[in-house]
Amino acid sequence: MARALGIFTCIVAAAAVVSCGGEAPPPALAPSAPAPAAPVATSSAEPPSAAPAAPAASEPPRLAAPSPVARYTGFAKPESVLYDADNDRYLVSNVNGHPHDRDNNGFISVLSPDGQVTNLKWIEGGRNKVKLDAPTGSAIVNGVLYVADLTTVRMFDLATGAPKGEIPISGTTLLNDVAAAPDGRVYVSDSGFKIGATGNLEATSSDAVYVIEKGKARALAKSTGLRMPNGLAWTDKGLVVCSSGAPEVFRLDEKGARQDVTTTAPGGRLDGLVSAGDSLLVTSHEASAVLRGKLGGTFEVAIPEQKTPTDIGYDTKRGRVLVPHVMADTVDVYELR
Repeated sequence: MARALGIFTCIVAAAAVVSCGGEAPPPALAPSAPAPAAPVATSSAEPPSAAPAAPAASEPPRLAAPSPVARYTGFAKPESVLYDADNDRYLVSNVNGHPHDRDNNGFISVLSPDGQVTNLKWIEGGRNKVKLDAPTGSAIVNGVLYVADLTTVRMFDLATGAPKGEIPISGTTLLNDVAAAPDGRVYVSDSGFKIGATGNLEATSSDAVYVIEKGKARALAKSTGLRMPNGLAWTDKGLVVCSSGAPEVFRLDEKGARQDVTTTAPGGRLDGLVSAGDSLLVTSHEASAVLRGKLGGTFEVAIPEQKTPTDIGYDTKRGRVLVPHVMADTVDVYELR
């Protein structure tokens, strides 16, 4: 959160949009002072001719926002979208309130790829013995849906939505994104911040990435050097992480060391992260865009003009990017070109 800001760091209020990557209007330009008069020549020699004025620098052309192939509405702070490949559907985590409130009103929505919200509150806090406060990232392993929820990872039956247990992780602040490895291990990030009254990020120094094995969590990496880790993605190179506190994407090795640290030049304040073919897609609140690139390479804007994009998903069957807009309560679907 998912998938300094991140994640749903823009959830608190419209005023928080600027601190979370929304663009503030530029200050008005003061009128230019008149140029001083040229000095009068005192010699009979002709003054040298003036050098030609340099052409004004032009801004680089802005990419136009593409049209989504589908737009879903009616959510309540949608922070994350996950593609459930086995059932060919999209699962959306709704925070539904302040991201730190233990209000038990979070819910998971089910969408069909053809543009329908098939079940807005498939899993809902306070119903059917479900506990769900502010759900963010999620992942699927062996028919179980793992969902990050504040300081607890909650598990649900993928077929019925029934609760199947929970894994509290002590010492955490904000569990944010979840990723699964082919061997069944589950990874979860603690972004290590709280959201203040004005939408600012208040560091708690609990930055960490945990791995869950056999129902128990242990810290894989725990350091403020992770720079508020947010989005997670499993790739053919292992676990990849993006940070909210720095414009960085990197790989964590088996010992929890950062490898292949790569700067996302078009923008920081990163949030969601997915692997799409041989590329990585990452959302940037600072750039208001989805970026595409590779570890050790460069990142470029792939989908521009995305306000408050959080923890994206990727439809592997159709090659589509699923973008939740946490402040707009919408999910947009784009063809990846």
